[in-house]
Amino acid sequence: MSATAPQLPAAVHTFTQLLSSTRRGARLGRLLAAEQLRAWQVSRGVTEHAEQIVAELAANSALHGRVNSRDFRLTLTLDSTAGLLRIAVTDARGERIPSPPAECGTSLDAESGRGLLLVAALADRWGVEPYSPGGKTVWAECAL
Repeated sequence: MSATAPQLPAAVHTFTQLLSSTRRGARLGRLLAAEQLRAWQVSRGVTEHAEQIVAELAANSALHGRVNSRDFRLTLTLDSTAGLLRIAVTDARGERIPSPPAECGTSLDAESGRGLLLVAALADRWGVEPYSPGGKTVWAECAL
């Protein structure tokens, strides 16, 4: 008789999807993220914040990070041990690094330009990192 060690549930879950660099792709990214977070049984409050963050980062990628015939990648990483959800959007425009919201100088009556301000308000932390060979990843983290 052989004994097997009990299997612990995976503490880290990952979801990755390539999406077209269009408004439609950004919308689909938000919908897929919401569905995945519900499947992972993430709390409603975190899911609502994450949906808005995905919407802003995906829209920015489709608008500012677009390169013809290149998709953007949405990655969600749920680390239940660390109590953290990481949202990452990678696009092909590494030379277009977003400015911190405080440095944007967007007027209050402007129709756009406040997406990263929302991300900063909803996430516990966010940032940008280069993605080789020529892209960038904008990420945000939310505590569970």
